[in-house]
Amino acid sequence: METMPNWLHKRALMTPDRVAIIENDTQLTYKELQMRSVEVANALRTKGIAKGNHVGFFMQNSLEAAVCLHALMYIGTVIVPLNHRLTASELSFQLNDAELTYVISDDELKGKASEALNDLNVSLLVYQELQKGSQELSNLEVTIELNQLHTIMYTSGTTGKPKGVMLTYGNHWWSAISSSLNLGHEVQDRWLCAVPMFHMSGLSILLRSVIYGITMIIKPRFDPHVVNQSIQHEGVTIVSVVSAMLRRMLDDLGEEGYAPTLRCVLLGGGPAPYPLLKTCEKKGIPVYQTFGMTETASQLVTLSPEYMLQKQGSAGKALFPSEVVIADNLPPGEHGEIRVKGPTVTSGYWKRNEATQEALRNGWLHTGDIGYMDEDGFLFVLDRRKDLIISGGENVYPAEIESALLEHHAVKDAGVTGIQDEKWGEVPVAYVVSDQFELSSSVLLEFLSERLANYKLPKRISFVDELPRNGANKLQRNQLTNLRETKQ
Repeated sequence: METMPNWLHKRALMTPDRVAIIENDTQLTYKELQMRSVEVANALRTKGIAKGNHVGFFMQNSLEAAVCLHALMYIGTVIVPLNHRLTASELSFQLNDAELTYVISDDELKGKASEALNDLNVSLLVYQELQKGSQELSNLEVTIELNQLHTIMYTSGTTGKPKGVMLTYGNHWWSAISSSLNLGHEVQDRWLCAVPMFHMSGLSILLRSVIYGITMIIKPRFDPHVVNQSIQHEGVTIVSVVSAMLRRMLDDLGEEGYAPTLRCVLLGGGPAPYPLLKTCEKKGIPVYQTFGMTETASQLVTLSPEYMLQKQGSAGKALFPSEVVIADNLPPGEHGEIRVKGPTVTSGYWKRNEATQEALRNGWLHTGDIGYMDEDGFLFVLDRRKDLIISGGENVYPAEIESALLEHHAVKDAGVTGIQDEKWGEVPVAYVVSDQFELSSSVLLEFLSERLANYKLPKRISFVDELPRNGANKLQRNQLTNLRETKQ
């Protein structure tokens, strides 16, 4: 049984005086972070939380949230991050499904947490109401097992009920190591976290920063101006975003460039539109496009900035020590399901044996994403299999149409989905956000017709105020048809 020291415990021993976390004007060294986490862990233990309990984490991004997560690791609980943007009924399903015994919320979210708990036999603890615990270490987990379950994290559930992805300490450890082997590891790194800690992207920043011994800068939520100011004035070297976030950051940045300290913009959430990458190249912004999922404990494939335009649209190559193939090793250029394997891959879904067996076959995770490899071994992700539109026998990828729409200077955001059609089976329809009222669907269709085959052209373009996105800013295509048009 492979073991290693608790990550925060080891880090505080190695580099106690390094700055661990910054939130506004408050900062903690690793020794201070450890002491606070131990106190909170002991306070939680007096409330009855014990090793192996499934505990819901229902807090907004904050220094206290980071302390709470480390405290739960000191107890050895299984952490179940809960998305506070969900409705009470959606949360109730996850609370029940994950077999939670406790939920920890912050002051601001305790009302919503209480509503979600309703008749469930789950205890609610409010972080700010905890009494200060002791600094005693004797009953805490200063050693971890790599095969020990660390997280049950629910997928967004765009089709059917969400599934709880089981991730071990070993999954998270290898994710951190493979990322550092690719991005490099510098002692002065500062990783900005403006993505939610209840998502894989935010949680992975928290875990990696402790393993690397670098500083995590926490923002309560994504605000393009606040993020830009942090990059310019707080020495940020790495920031994690998706395309929609980066576009808003560039709009706010205007004619300026970023401080030279910024060495990596880690870009997830699907292929980046060419104009966005071109702007980044012009401004010297180092964009690393990535492909990953909750089931792989964050990024699994990453494209380095030197290939940003040469391999435009590619997610890159698999990180150490992971592998990627297309279906049953299809030749370059042929489209098929992306399959992955490696030590960051989940062992399966909580209480979902059938779904686990369906996803994990012959040692490979069947991702449900469609893509291809080029002659040089670079992965191109086309779309989610469930989002694929089959129109008159032709495969139509929503992401390709969205990318073409975003090339138009007046389009701020775009989403595409399929609707039923008597003649073709399915046809694509588009939803566009634009601040230029004179922009029309006919202008956009003419623009698209120069870039896309006729069968890929949307049969309808609707203008809307905003697109539905989840807490990680990923587009939720299954909700597009519910949107109301803002102009005809």
